[in-house]
Amino acid sequence: MLKLKNLEKEQFDEFVKNHKSKSHFLQSLSWGEFAKAKKNLTPYYLGLVNDKDEVVGATLLLEKKLPLNLCYFYAPRGFVLDYNKAETVRAMTNKIKDFAKSKKAIFVKIDPDIIKTSSNYLNEEQENKNFEEIFNTLKKCGFKHLGFTKNFETMQPRYTFRIDLDQDLDTIESHFSKTTKQRIAKAKKIDTEVVIGDKSDVKEFYHLMTLTENRKDFISYTEDYYETLYEIFNSNKNSKATLFLGKVNFPKTINALEKNLKDINNQISILPIDNLSKSAKAKLAELTRQKENVTKEIAKYKDYKKEYGDSITLSAHMIIEYGDKAWVLYAGNHNILSETYVNYNTYFEHIKHCKEEGLKIYDQFGTIGDLSKDNPRLGLHEFKKKFGGDYVEFIGEFDLVTNPVMYFVFTKLVPIYRKLVRNKSKKELKHEISKSK
Repeated sequence: MLKLKNLEKEQFDEFVKNHKSKSHFLQSLSWGEFAKAKKNLTPYYLGLVNDKDEVVGATLLLEKKLPLNLCYFYAPRGFVLDYNKAETVRAMTNKIKDFAKSKKAIFVKIDPDIIKTSSNYLNEEQENKNFEEIFNTLKKCGFKHLGFTKNFETMQPRYTFRIDLDQDLDTIESHFSKTTKQRIAKAKKIDTEVVIGDKSDVKEFYHLMTLTENRKDFISYTEDYYETLYEIFNSNKNSKATLFLGKVNFPKTINALEKNLKDINNQISILPIDNLSKSAKAKLAELTRQKENVTKEIAKYKDYKKEYGDSITLSAHMIIEYGDKAWVLYAGNHNILSETYVNYNTYFEHIKHCKEEGLKIYDQFGTIGDLSKDNPRLGLHEFKKKFGGDYVEFIGEFDLVTNPVMYFVFTKLVPIYRKLVRNKSKKELKHEISKSK
């Protein structure tokens, strides 16, 4: 007989972290505590146990309070269990449904990271042979599927890119696009550097996040949000948040360029002065062009040094490590010096770091399924694709409805009301503007 119980936090986190297929940072103790601290959600750490009190499934349930003493629950990335075992899925669903009703919940939302399809860097697609069976099991358990969305309409991205870190580094790098390899090489040639930061660097990370978001015309989180995330994930032995900072050290870069210029001049000096062959003339022309470009680069970086001092951080990425996986959760970039390609080098360095840490999966945490040319997020997709990971499509969101009447009100009528209020506010604003002219 299986039953649902509140687990001790440490027992819960050990089970989730070590689950062979469904370990995910969004189901971790750290994420639960962070959601409580910064998202105004109440976490429950629940376990499905057998007669021997052994945990066979678990879930972090996040409770969102609503008016009228109602609520709804969200299990980010779904229950942590073997979805191929239909009896376990049914038992967990039934117990969670009873739990939700006892809390006056309208519904329970899940979005398991169950793969529907995946394509490798050669665009060779592979179907999950167990997908249909798992999908049908969830529907038979009473879950309502919310569709195969293509963009970021859902709580978590339905598509992502993942790199298998069991491959050797040379193989991983061989899957990078040609331009990615060239840009990483350029970043290394001018001696850019990537360092691991600490809590004091969250401020710089936040600054780059605001620059990035300003370019996209929105601001998402405060500095305190990122600082709390960093603190909570690094205070738990099972999780880690790491800041990678991509920098240009101007004296080092200038020195690297001056060495390059010296090498070019040496190559020019050994060419014969008179009676140059056709190939020698072509080589001289190319070397002269390189000399002019490098000379301009040196002057440019000297100007930047005067303006910014010896060093500037151009990229800052926050990586979450949990279990045997890593996720690129946030990435911010400066508005200047994109031609240094520090962002590419920063990605490469944390891929290497995650492999050195012995992790198995590197997840770029989100892309799109709608690849039409007019999709404003296509650029993000194409950038992530360049690193050669598998293009993964997940199963999507499901709702387990526990109060049908209020579910209809919450999902159908409330959005209509909010839209009417927004439209009314816009009309009133336009009227006020027209009156003031």
